[in-house]
Amino acid sequence: MKTLIALSLSALLAACASTGAPEGPTATARLQSKSGSSVAGTIHFTQVGDRVRITGNISGHSPGYKAMHIHEKGDCSSADGMSTGGHFNPAKAKHGAPGAGHAGDFGNLVFDSYGRASVNIMASGIVVNNTAPNGIVGRAVIIHAQEDDLKTDPTGNAGGRVACGVIE
Repeated sequence: MKTLIALSLSALLAACASTGAPEGPTATARLQSKSGSSVAGTIHFTQVGDRVRITGNISGHSPGYKAMHIHEKGDCSSADGMSTGGHFNPAKAKHGAPGAGHAGDFGNLVFDSYGRASVNIMASGIVVNNTAPNGIVGRAVIIHAQEDDLKTDPTGNAGGRVACGVIE
């Protein structure tokens, strides 16, 4: 059932990726390994109308579903990634599935048997700038050690932080 939901969500998100809206500002986060992991990659953010296209590639994780979130502080200085603070949540929403939770809740990526995942998401509720209350530039992207259960507030029981990148 999880696989069907993940595949359906991936297909829906990919279909939404080509909206025809003009593209606006862009930003990038270069993921650095944290908590002794070897997870790394690059995530790109592009404003497309009132949504943000999020694309990229990540490697070095164990296979399976793993959570990806935006966190409130753009500070990846701590070895465990905890310097990024909590989930980015400008609307003070409960944790949940993409589009139904915090602005920074992106659900789960699926890492293959080689430990690689591709990101292709259209997100609402965020913008690519550093001045709006829902702006993501200057915040951090975190890849977690475990799957997001999409319900437990405030973290989704996603486990430790295995990669961190500041959105610049």
